[in-house]
Amino acid sequence: MSDGGSGAVAGPEPHPAPEPRPADAPPPPHPGTPQPAPVPLFAAPSSYRRTADAPDVGPAEAPRGAAPAHAPTAAFARPGGPHPTAGPDAPSAGPDGGAADGTSVAAAPGRPTRRRRRRTLSAAWVAPLVALSVAAGFLGGLLGDRVLPDDGRRSDAGLPVAPAPAAHVDRAPDSVAGIAAGVLPSVVSLEVTTADGAGSGSGFVLRQDGYVLTNNHVVEGADGGSIVVQFADGTELPGTVVGATGDYDLAVVKVEATGLTPAALGDSDTVVVGDPVVAIGAPLGLVGTVTSGIVSALNRPVVAGDGGDAAFINAIQTDAAINPGNSGGPLVNAQGEVVGINSAIAQLPGRLTGVGSIGLGFAIPSNQARRTAEQLIETGTATYPVIGVALEPGYSGEGVQVAVQDGPGTAAVTRNGPADLAGIRRGDVILAIDGRPVTASEELIVTIRAREVGDTVVLRVRTGDDERDVRVRLQAAPD
Repeated sequence: MSDGGSGAVAGPEPHPAPEPRPADAPPPPHPGTPQPAPVPLFAAPSSYRRTADAPDVGPAEAPRGAAPAHAPTAAFARPGGPHPTAGPDAPSAGPDGGAADGTSVAAAPGRPTRRRRRRTLSAAWVAPLVALSVAAGFLGGLLGDRVLPDDGRRSDAGLPVAPAPAAHVDRAPDSVAGIAAGVLPSVVSLEVTTADGAGSGSGFVLRQDGYVLTNNHVVEGADGGSIVVQFADGTELPGTVVGATGDYDLAVVKVEATGLTPAALGDSDTVVVGDPVVAIGAPLGLVGTVTSGIVSALNRPVVAGDGGDAAFINAIQTDAAINPGNSGGPLVNAQGEVVGINSAIAQLPGRLTGVGSIGLGFAIPSNQARRTAEQLIETGTATYPVIGVALEPGYSGEGVQVAVQDGPGTAAVTRNGPADLAGIRRGDVILAIDGRPVTASEELIVTIRAREVGDTVVLRVRTGDDERDVRVRLQAAPD
């Protein structure tokens, strides 16, 4: 599993080698051929420009006695614009053969000049023509009112005209648009600078007095750097980490502000497979991004991170698009309630670095996030429950096996721990927890960590050929 945030431990993925050119592809252009400038990613559309491939050439010398050449017209004239015919500086001819500006035009040599007599309209014709023009204008206006639609717009091509939209278009509260409108004011993005570099992630407001919930891996290492929290209205405020835990991959950040809009935390235990959900955050730094999908699976054991920093999550799986930068953002149900905190995305086998969304995203259930956030706000730290056993890493049979011998500094069964008090011994096999079979160590760990300290679970245990159910009361992990 790879980290869902943009600040993953692994470095940026190296540029892939160029793909081989198909056999039927056209040959690459000659190195000397001018090529268009590359368009940067997310570039705004630019105005279309026509560039000449050939160098500028001056006008050829005209033959003696030939008429002067006019300036060439534009190859891409504006539609409906003037169509120059005789060049921009050529005077247009007047009605009598002279120029329109009153200059005279010389007669061709060898031909006599003949003066034409100018004709004028008499007053008897002027009055009827004026009356006819007024009547035509009135009739045209009357017909226009009947032909044009009520809103005054003409559909020249006879196509249907959409009605004018209302000033405000309402959406159903349980639609994606309605859910997003209600939750977006509570979602934030975080820009984090550490000694190792910079990264970004998402989060959401927990309380109106400035508490924000996000992932631990988003703000990890920010003690020696800075955190900038950007709100939906564009406001940016510095933030400080109140508390964080790598065990659950959660952190609480505080900003100095009041009157914020908190998101409602829902009950993740009521979520079922197939429920519609909406993920909101800032993937790749794109603030306010909304994606939708369904709950694909529940109780998915997810180990995010590696080594001692690994977080064990009893995750909600979703096909809503989650990408680096979505980490810490809310996963919301149809009622606009947060049911998960987006934390991890699946990684394709064989890849060393994270990839974009492939329809397999994972979120920390909101009930777990609520308990952990309360501990972080109150004490700055959070603990998790344990049963007090070490598991055998090489076991491949049914269930999971308690270590057969003590390790260096680690007991197979913690003395006076929950498992010891319940009668579990080294080499025992745990087959199920609360009636749900377990087939891998991660399944048992995440199921236990999803409970609270003091809760009681029922383990199905096999010793040799004997199977029994034992009740185990969970204790807090030792410091």
